[in-house]
Amino acid sequence: MTKHISLLGATGSIGIQTLDILREHPQEFELVAFSAGRNIEKTSEIIREFMPSLVSVQDEKDAILLKKEFPSIELAYGSKGLVDVATHPGSSVLVNAVLGSVGLESTLAAIKQQKTIALANKETLVTAGHLVMAAAAKYKAPILPVDSEHSALFQSMNGEKRNQISRLILTASGGSFRDRSRKDLEQVTIQDALNHPNWSMGAKITIDSATMMNKGLEVIEAQVLFDMAYDDIEVVLHRESIIHSMVEFHDTSVMAQLGTPDMRVPIQYALSYPDRLPRSHAKRLNLVEIGKLHFEEMNFERFHALQLAYDAGRAGGSMTTVLNAANEAAVALFLQEKIRFLKIEEIIERAMDKHVVINNPDLETILHIDMETRKAVQNMIK
Repeated sequence: MTKHISLLGATGSIGIQTLDILREHPQEFELVAFSAGRNIEKTSEIIREFMPSLVSVQDEKDAILLKKEFPSIELAYGSKGLVDVATHPGSSVLVNAVLGSVGLESTLAAIKQQKTIALANKETLVTAGHLVMAAAAKYKAPILPVDSEHSALFQSMNGEKRNQISRLILTASGGSFRDRSRKDLEQVTIQDALNHPNWSMGAKITIDSATMMNKGLEVIEAQVLFDMAYDDIEVVLHRESIIHSMVEFHDTSVMAQLGTPDMRVPIQYALSYPDRLPRSHAKRLNLVEIGKLHFEEMNFERFHALQLAYDAGRAGGSMTTVLNAANEAAVALFLQEKIRFLKIEEIIERAMDKHVVINNPDLETILHIDMETRKAVQNMIK
């Protein structure tokens, strides 16, 4: 039976790889709606290939241009367009692959329609995890993780009793600067930061990986998804990115999911779950060829952003919203060459220090805090 897919963020790294999966399995999946940002040339290519019934872009002027080229397709734009794609009546699965907290409202709207959520947008759970999980439980909408680490945890838990899990172990490649000291980081460039040793990802995620904030966001996401205490979520440095994460049970057994560093694997698993589909052109894991796997203790002084994420998670309430908003704003400033690399975590820490935690914030409060935090970050550099 064909699954009908809505895709948020089709022209980004995860979106493009999601389309690869749909392309490889045309009998299993059909793209009925998608959103894109401002890459209109790529958006046109996707429309011509998949011919969905609804497309949303960021700006109204681009929607008007696309409507002239594709008069038979419904066009939308802006935040309302994201919701329209997420709640398209013809889709049963929403793949949320947009960057940042912009994916929150559309995800909540899709949950209310009981769609299966394939979630690659970790910021949604970091910003408002308590709202998302409560809505998912209320409307019985499955949330399937797409991040390789959370997919690995999810797969390792399959068939096991959750009350017998003692620890989650997330692996981290260390990012672009894993072998550099903090002093070395004072002069690094954008090009340096975007040179990830293992994964091919978008600019924002690659910078987050370099600061280790990406792993921090994943720690918070793991806590939200699997309801584990932060003291029971560990991060270890694993250079090869072959073991994607592990679950330890209270009999000391450890279950791990291994594979080559290829995001198409967890994307496809989320789309095909509970089944597994073949990958005809994928590189297979050859442990003999790899030879050795390495693990190191995480240095929280070296990777201070990871410590900030744990601190925000333990503070709870609205603090994780501040963490995420400040990080998004600071990374954008770095990519615009307005601040240096180490300034990113300094800005995040300053934003957190100024914030008074609000417990169990509602959606309106979360959106307000998100907006005010971004404004505060802009004011910090003026």
